[in-house]
Amino acid sequence: MTESQRPSGEYPMYPSYGNGDASYPPPPSYPPAPEPAAHRRRARRPVALLAAVAIAAGVVGGGTAAFVQQFTGNDTNSTGGGVVPGTTVSQSSKGTVAGVAAAVSPMIVEINATSTAGESTGSGVVITSDGEIVTNNHVISGASSVKVKLSTGRTYTAKVVGTDADKDLALIKLQGASGLKTATLGDSSAVAVGDQVVAIGSPEGLTGTVTSGIVSALNRDVTVAKENGSGQGRGQGGQSGGEQWPFEFGGRQFNGDTGDSTTTYKAIQTDASLNPGNSGGALINMNGEIIGINSAMYSASSSDGSSSSGAGSVGLGFAIPVNTLKADLATLRSGNGS
Repeated sequence: MTESQRPSGEYPMYPSYGNGDASYPPPPSYPPAPEPAAHRRRARRPVALLAAVAIAAGVVGGGTAAFVQQFTGNDTNSTGGGVVPGTTVSQSSKGTVAGVAAAVSPMIVEINATSTAGESTGSGVVITSDGEIVTNNHVISGASSVKVKLSTGRTYTAKVVGTDADKDLALIKLQGASGLKTATLGDSSAVAVGDQVVAIGSPEGLTGTVTSGIVSALNRDVTVAKENGSGQGRGQGGQSGGEQWPFEFGGRQFNGDTGDSTTTYKAIQTDASLNPGNSGGALINMNGEIIGINSAMYSASSSDGSSSSGAGSVGLGFAIPVNTLKADLATLRSGNGS
């Protein structure tokens, strides 16, 4: 027999595992190496952050929810979430009268015009940060002095930039104003009968009064006087005791005689309560966009010759469509209106 010349300790033999022969031992069953702590923390951090943000979103509403979508790569403004484009109506308040009122009220002003006919009170809408304000022509017609009070209570002197009596529109400019909040002009062609609306103005000098209702009709042929020539301080705000601004519809005259010089326009009809002083204010959709400039109202008590002090809204109000205003802005700014 030939003996192995293998050096001692090389290729050791191990006990048999059942086949009677020596064999190599099975590999030891070591537990897997632990994952580095830093890696584990990195993997969990985004999940934990998103969970925390999601919980916060449930508490504070649309603003935080918008951040969650931004974090995950979704643009909320492109889909109408978070903030309605061009307004400050938050998603959580969108579609509510309170949300629209809070967003738009700072852009609605009270206008006090003084003329030889007396004083009239109306409303206006701020459209530029340096103080351009849209109102009705009949609010400032013939005025020798125009004062404007903001929702903050601050008062400015204003000058008349341009008027368009045919459309019953006027543009005035505050002197020395800057940094004002501005309204968003919507699209009146998209308005439908039954749409919910909000009206904001200064009826009887009550600045920032909010009412709501629906669009009750479209394309009403409303006729109003071009000039404030009655000597009674008209302008839908008879603080001097004058009558309301008269208008004509369907061959009948309301709130007084419209006179010989009149103009007719297609109006949005609303049952949102309008009262003397609302003229020139805003009719607003539920996204916070201006869809009309309030211009006329019917009051049963004033149609029989009684004073405006006894007048009140009966749910028949009319507004100039905002698309008419947008088409007329360049003319108003140039001062070349009718």
